[in-house]
Amino acid sequence: MSTSGARESGATRSPAATRPVPRGSRWHRFRIRARHRRYLVRNNPRWHRVYRIAVGVVGSIVLVCGIIAIPYPGPGWLIVFLGLGILASEFDWAHRLLKFARSKYDAWMEWIGRQHWSVQAVFWVGTCLIVLATLWLLGLLSTVAGWVGLDYDWLASPILG
Repeated sequence: MSTSGARESGATRSPAATRPVPRGSRWHRFRIRARHRRYLVRNNPRWHRVYRIAVGVVGSIVLVCGIIAIPYPGPGWLIVFLGLGILASEFDWAHRLLKFARSKYDAWMEWIGRQHWSVQAVFWVGTCLIVLATLWLLGLLSTVAGWVGLDYDWLASPILG
């Protein structure tokens, strides 16, 4: 489960990741300290295992939150990519999945951008329906309706009663 030698040597880093940082700057000192700590953790098998488990747990939690947030307006995909980025810092499979997901997301957004406004409207309406269904299931529609004096039984949540 170790990372590949190419990734450790920096052969696959983006140009932005290899951009020189001015020596003596706060960011440079931070990077040196972080690299040193990571080196110490990698050389201790027990700490390395604990670190990989922690990265796996944190990355998985962020990834699941992002997947849940995808159909809602907001940064759902950004959270997914953040979770995959956290996992990709330690796991090669996550790095490959991140590259694949980003390429598919970019292709999807390009496709949507080329479509007629009516096709785009269908996706917007679908998003609105998902949000309204979630608000209804959580009972928020009946709560807000109660604030303005509307008392309809069909607004009550079937889950929360």
